[in-house]
Amino acid sequence: MDVKRRQLCWAHLKREFQKIAERSGASRQVGRDLIAQEKKLFRLWLRVRDGTLSRKEFQLLVSPIKSRVQKLLAETAAFEIGSRENTPWAKTVRTCRQLLKVETALWLFVEVEDVEPTNNSAERAIRPAVLWKKNSFGSQSENGSIFVARMLTVVSSLRSQNRSVLDFIRETITAHRQGFSTPSLVPTAIYFEEREDASVTSNLERKDESTPLVA
Repeated sequence: MDVKRRQLCWAHLKREFQKIAERSGASRQVGRDLIAQEKKLFRLWLRVRDGTLSRKEFQLLVSPIKSRVQKLLAETAAFEIGSRENTPWAKTVRTCRQLLKVETALWLFVEVEDVEPTNNSAERAIRPAVLWKKNSFGSQSENGSIFVARMLTVVSSLRSQNRSVLDFIRETITAHRQGFSTPSLVPTAIYFEEREDASVTSNLERKDESTPLVA
């Protein structure tokens, strides 16, 4: 994915900053400075989330934080280290070099609405699948993998809409056996809105076809 369209998870970044801060020597101060900027950033982000800070104000206030993070990464990445050097400082330099390569991806959420700075919600969504695989040793066939993937999608989608999984499965099986249309995973409001839009479009097309051309 293009780094300009990617958002790195700040929860993961915070853990990397903490690792740097726990190292000895110059790494400790670099890590502490990065953590301090992360805290400033999220204090502002929480205000955006609760509506007490506008997007434009947020972008202006983030600018010095962004500059400071860029400077810390660039200055640390510029230090010369051996290719096989494994000191705490060498680890810090390598981490900063890696982050500097994708630094643009730290700030997408600042510019683009509906982009979150962390993957927490996504990670929560896939956690049931991770736990299932760990506890059941995964599936043993292609058909089993397909079944699990579809069921996990159904369960995740329905729970996000506060709909009953058991009711949906029962209604789906009943409809299939009786030859009726199966229920949709799409939320009802969206489903009917799309149907209405399709109906309006169809009517307009029929009207256009029946309207004689004026010479």
